Amino acid sequence: MLAENLQKVQQNITQALAHRSEPKCTGTGVLLVAVTKNHPAAVVTDIQNLRVMDVGENRVQEARDKQKVLGHHGTWHLIGHLQTNKAKQAVELFDIIESVDSEHLLLALDKEAGKLGKRMDVLLQINIAGEVQKTGFAPADYEAILPQLDKFTNIRVRGLMVIAPQTDQVESVRPVFKEGYRYFCALRKVRPAIDYLSMGMTEDYQVAIEEGANVVRIGTALFGPRDYSKH
Repeated sequence: MLAENLQKVQQNITQALAHRSEPKCTGTGVLLVAVTKNHPAAVVTDIQNLRVMDVGENRVQEARDKQKVLGHHGTWHLIGHLQTNKAKQAVELFDIIESVDSEHLLLALDKEAGKLGKRMDVLLQINIAGEVQKTGFAPADYEAILPQLDKFTNIRVRGLMVIAPQTDQVESVRPVFKEGYRYFCALRKVRPAIDYLSMGMTEDYQVAIEEGANVVRIGTALFGPRDYSKH
């Protein structure tokens, strides 16, 4: 079943790329991050056996528990909100933190990465839709932090992360993804080394790709519904 689900997702990615209306500054490929949160550790092995080596987790604790069982193989993405008091563990466990949403968190990650002698890859999360229940830099705060990025010497900013509002009308979130793409292209003009625009989940990843996403975070479409009874 997992192999069939993966094939369907990959077909949808290919179709979405074909529907792009113009050349994108995000390139022509898409990185699939398999979101394994609230699924057993075994699914990490299962999806990596199918050559999807990037996995996403929302919580430091869950990633730590899984890595105790599995070890650390592939590339681990933290895609959920990170509290600064868990920065040390996050730097130890993850290869890239997609959900960096404040200067305070950047400072904490920079400090902990320095202690480990690690260059921590991060994405800056922008709350484009201004949803109060979601984290992320407000657009004005994002613009304010850009001139300061080079002071974080143990951090490498790889790009941006955007989460669109949940809705049954998927077309209604297209403007959010368009804006995310605009932010990415503007950032790339001043920081040419950035390469990731992470936008789109199971419900909306095809629209996100059409608008320029080159990283998508897919869980349910691969693994089925999550079991939240454990949390």
